Amino acid sequence: MRKSPELLIPAGSLEVLKTAVHFGADAVYIGGEAYGLRANARNFSMEDMKAGIQYAHRHGVSVHVTVNVLAHSPELPGIEQYLKELAAFGEDAPDALIIADPGVFLMAKRLCPMCELHVSTQANSLNYADFQFWQSMGARRVVCARELSLAEIREIREKTPPDLQIEAFIHGAMCISYSGRCLLSNWFAGRDSNHGDCTNPCRWRYAVMEETRPGEYLPVMENERGTFIFNSRDLCMIDHIPEMVDAGIDSFKVEGRMRTALYVATVARAYRRAVDAWMESAEAYRQILPWCREEIRKCTYRPFTTGFYFGRPDADSMVYENNVYRHDAVYLGLIDAVDAAGRAKFMQRNKFLVGDFIEIMKPDGRDVAARVTGLFTENGTAVDSAPHPQQILWMTVESDDPSYEGLKVGDLFRKNPESAGMDAARVTG
Repeated sequence: MRKSPELLIPAGSLEVLKTAVHFGADAVYIGGEAYGLRANARNFSMEDMKAGIQYAHRHGVSVHVTVNVLAHSPELPGIEQYLKELAAFGEDAPDALIIADPGVFLMAKRLCPMCELHVSTQANSLNYADFQFWQSMGARRVVCARELSLAEIREIREKTPPDLQIEAFIHGAMCISYSGRCLLSNWFAGRDSNHGDCTNPCRWRYAVMEETRPGEYLPVMENERGTFIFNSRDLCMIDHIPEMVDAGIDSFKVEGRMRTALYVATVARAYRRAVDAWMESAEAYRQILPWCREEIRKCTYRPFTTGFYFGRPDADSMVYENNVYRHDAVYLGLIDAVDAAGRAKFMQRNKFLVGDFIEIMKPDGRDVAARVTGLFTENGTAVDSAPHPQQILWMTVESDDPSYEGLKVGDLFRKNPESAGMDAARVTG
C-alpha cells in the first residue's frame, strides 16, 4: 500500500492554526515573533505557540516552527536564547524546527535534541549530494528548492536513504528570486528579505530606461495598471497529485503564513480531499478534482502556474500582468463555541447582516447553505448587523439542506456570489 504524503499547512495565528487542524492538516508550520521569514505575519507569542502545539497534539497534528533567518553574528545570542525557550516547553516542544543557516542548525542540534531538524528551502538544496550532506549533519527532512523539477526530485529520492524525508511546495505564492534569496527589498527599502521583512518589490511597477535617453521610461509589458516584470503567478499542483506522489515526496507544503483562516480552510480542505482520493483510487481522484479546482478559486489567489516542476517554465507561464489578487468568497468567522441553544460564538471578520445568505464550510467537504436568523453581542443584546471587525458575537442560522446537522466548533462562515444570490426558496425562514 502506498504511503500517503503529509499535508503541511501554514498558520500565522492561533486561530488559523486551529482552522488548519480542523480542515485536514497532518502538520502545521508556524513562526515565532522573531527569526522566521514572515515578520509581517501576526506570528506566535511563546504563550500562543505553546497553546497551539498543545491544541494540535490533542488532535494528532504535528507542529513545525520556522527559525529560518540567515543570521548575522549579533543575532546569534538571541537565537540561542529563543531555542532554549523552545526546548523549555518540554513535552510541548515543537515536533520540528525549520532552519536554513548552518550555524543555527548546529545550535538547534545542541539545544533542542527533542526536535527534528528540517532544512528550509532557503538553503537552496538542489541535488542529492546536498540532501545527503544535510542528513549526515542530523537533518530528518530537507525542503526542496523551488527550482527543482519533479524528475530531479525523483532522482534525489532514488539516491538518498528512505529515512530522509523530502518536502516540496504544492501550492501558494512563488518568489521570483532564487529559492527566496532576494536583495531587492534590502536595496530599495532597507528591509531584509532574509530576515522576514520583505516589502515584496517583485510586486511593484517597473519600466526600463535606455542610457542615452535619460528620463524616458519605456514599457516592457504592461496593461492599464502598469508593468510587472517580476510578478510571479501562484503555484497550484492540485491537478498533479499523482506526479507529486510518484516523485517520492513525503510532505506537501502549502505556502501562506500571512493568509487568512478562510484561505487556509479552503486550500487545506481541497488538498486533503484530493490526496485522500488519489490514495484511494485514480477514479476517486478524477471524480473529486473538479470540486477541488472550484474550491481553490473561491479563496484569494493569483493566476496559477506549475512552476519548475515540469522543467524550466517560460515567461508566459510564470509572470502575469498585474499585482491584484482574485477572490470569490468573503471570510466571516470561525466558530469557537456552540451553546446548548445551538448558537455559535465567533469573532466577526467582515460585515454581514441578519437575513443574509451564507455558507457554512464543513471540514468534511460539505458547504451548507444557510440564512442568518439572529446576531447577539456577548451580553446577549440582539443586533441587526456585524459591522465591526473582530467583534465577538453569537449567531443563529436556519437551513433546509438535508445534510445540515447544526453548527459545530471549527465550522467556518463565508459568503460568496452563489450564496449571496440565493433566494428564500432554497433556504427556509
